[in-house]
Amino acid sequence: MTWHHLPAVVQEAIEWHTGPVVQARSMSHGLNCTVAASLTSPAGRTFIKGVRLDDQAGGAQHQWEVDLNPYVAAVCPRLLWRVAVGGWDVLGFEFVEGRHADLSPGSPDLPLVAEALRLAGELERPPHLALPRFADRWADHLDHADLDLLLGDALLHTDTNPHNILVGAGRAYLIDWATPARGPAWVDVAHTAVRLMEDDCPPAQARAWAAAFPCWTTADRDALRAFVRANCRSLTAAVGETGARESNARFAALLR
Repeated sequence: MTWHHLPAVVQEAIEWHTGPVVQARSMSHGLNCTVAASLTSPAGRTFIKGVRLDDQAGGAQHQWEVDLNPYVAAVCPRLLWRVAVGGWDVLGFEFVEGRHADLSPGSPDLPLVAEALRLAGELERPPHLALPRFADRWADHLDHADLDLLLGDALLHTDTNPHNILVGAGRAYLIDWATPARGPAWVDVAHTAVRLMEDDCPPAQARAWAAAFPCWTTADRDALRAFVRANCRSLTAAVGETGARESNARFAALLR
């Protein structure tokens, strides 16, 4: 889906904010929207992402981005406007000139990503927002005792894959706060360490990277084991033991 496929009434509403669009470049990555593009107008560039108004799941994720954006400004591009017209719900963000993070061994992006996660770890959880509990995601895969280990009060991103981390101008941004949660402060560090392993970092190197975070070094080991069990059981249930083997091995490597 591209900018040019949007109904004229939607394009007109967007251009009320941006000015006349002279160039639109579609973004191929992202699972939480139907259309994503960078728009260029005489006023500059804007990033847009949109879902259809009848997409309840997508709309709920958009709402989280809207609600959280003022509170995650230290690590995320600013939300400029929202348009809901012509059957579409479109968000406009300040444009960040950058690229997706490289999490491979020795990448210069690794310390930038670590700094972004450190800043994210300092964010206050908005007390008036009823964020989902991270533990509740795993209710089908853990018993009550294990679920209790995954309770916490930190604001979590929960999806720090490289496509949700932009690197530019000497820093990293955490984008797409569509699936937030409240839980233990180490969760985003753990997820990101697994992503390092996916990008060919040896497990020992990924664990050493994570060890720079006090929330990781002080994490309850039983809670970490519950986290690993939950992820492994969930993926195995989704794709089978063979399909889950490599990913499960990466999660298990967090515990060594």
